[in-house]
Amino acid sequence: MSTAPQGTATGGPADAIVSIENLGVSFATDAGAVKAVDDVTLHVARGEVLAIVGESGSGKTVTAKTILGLLPETATASGAVILSDREGMRRHDVVAIDQKRLREIRGVDVAMVFQEPSTALNPVYTVGWQIMEGIRAHGEVSKQDAREKVIDILRRVGIPDPEHRVDHYPHQFSGGQKQRIVIAMALVLDPGLIVADEPTTALDVTVQAEILDLLRRCRDEFGTAIVLITHNMGVVADLADRVAVMYQGNVVEQADARTLFASPQAEYTKQLLAAVPYVGHGTVRAAERAAARPEGWAEQAPVVEAKGLEIEYPGRFGRAGFRAVHGVDFVIRPGEVLGLVGESGSGKTTIGRAIAGLTKVTGGSLRVLGHEMLGVRERQFRPVRSRIGFVFQDPASSFNPLLTIAECVAEPLVIHGRAANAREARSRVDELLEAVQLPRAYGNRYPHELSGGQRQRASLARALALEPELLIADEPTSALDVSVQARVLELFGELQREFGFASLFISHDLAVVDLLVDRIAVLYHGQLVEEGTSAEVLGAPADPYTQRLLASLPVPDPVAQAERRAELHRLRESA
Repeated sequence: MSTAPQGTATGGPADAIVSIENLGVSFATDAGAVKAVDDVTLHVARGEVLAIVGESGSGKTVTAKTILGLLPETATASGAVILSDREGMRRHDVVAIDQKRLREIRGVDVAMVFQEPSTALNPVYTVGWQIMEGIRAHGEVSKQDAREKVIDILRRVGIPDPEHRVDHYPHQFSGGQKQRIVIAMALVLDPGLIVADEPTTALDVTVQAEILDLLRRCRDEFGTAIVLITHNMGVVADLADRVAVMYQGNVVEQADARTLFASPQAEYTKQLLAAVPYVGHGTVRAAERAAARPEGWAEQAPVVEAKGLEIEYPGRFGRAGFRAVHGVDFVIRPGEVLGLVGESGSGKTTIGRAIAGLTKVTGGSLRVLGHEMLGVRERQFRPVRSRIGFVFQDPASSFNPLLTIAECVAEPLVIHGRAANAREARSRVDELLEAVQLPRAYGNRYPHELSGGQRQRASLARALALEPELLIADEPTSALDVSVQARVLELFGELQREFGFASLFISHDLAVVDLLVDRIAVLYHGQLVEEGTSAEVLGAPADPYTQRLLASLPVPDPVAQAERRAELHRLRESA
């Protein structure tokens, strides 16, 4: 619904591909109207990358979706969003035009790259058919011409062997390749503007670097303007020309990227930048933890010990099995945090699952809390599992939506016989909620009533319910905003010092790992290529893969990031 007048727009700067003027968006709820965006004014020039940053609920995604007219029926928009075509011949106020006209300009004048390519792509159609669908929806094109255009765009976004892979299905591509396909869908009709909503959030740093290079090419070679929605300030420093910072529906600061990072003016911007983890910041903390360990600590029996660990997934339909982990050696001692890093497919999560008894060990040795996992039976290992805690990547999907937070946190206590039911465990649950800095009253809420950071705190409380000796954290902060991530990481460190549990911390973010861990192990294609302290692995990486991994991590400084990008290209060429 719109309060703006109908008609073709003529306002806004002449060189702007899109001009947002005094935009306001509110949503109708049972409790009344909720204002999500308030008096926002932004302009994006042709060929420019504007990054809109801010934490969840700041209004950045609502602002971006307004450009494509993708607001739900419960939304009411005011102000104007003046969108031009690539040549500047047509200009329309997206807030005012009808759905028929919106369908005509989507894909042609403006297109969107969504956050999660797996949900943006239809699993039952080939990627070629899905890209072709957009072409044929905007004009009479022969099937052969459309196919040739699809193959060409797949080649230009870096999909190998596009003549054959055009007929493949989404599940036959890696996560990074699927994101390239989604970008190809956005580019195929040559729009003047792409709205990219968190396009690299779920990707490893090496794949993220490739996608950022591709978006940079979209700007430089295609002349496409980009509105980038992200909470990753390193990505902003790597790609953006200008930055707009949003907080509670308002734009609190706008500046070119170098100026904003060098001298932020708004207090919220300063807090946002201060929350970003940097590689090297954890070295002092790790040294302090090492100095505080008691004499003889290194001689204690390890909590986890792997020797020549092999894990192979059996093949199906006559195919050979897939070996996910090759001859890996490592130990985790009492009270120690080991960071396991590497890109998708490196074997990180497989090792975590093997330690938890969820994946079978097929060779070598893996001892967990004194129990050998090679050939272990579920009945033998079940009592040991009560000594292990788990923190998952996405707390929203790991909680039962039909249970209250108190019932979710009490679940391990009930399952392992520490309490008859959730009501009996409530006093222990209240203690755990306070330990993770959540009010006791939050135990009566349901998971959907908590923010992402609050849900992850509740997930920590559940993991600590049985006072575990070992905690496995698999990408626990990758889905969180930078400010929320900083608070969760600080809390994790405090809880680890207080409870003294050992931990396997799995992540692809080297800066996050550096903040928390005592040692880092780097996995590549199932093999351990490097291990040592943060100072050794991140300060002076010896293996070429670790060097590429470190160079792929964007830093929140446009000048330094330009140097890192050049170093990464040099390492790729020499690989």
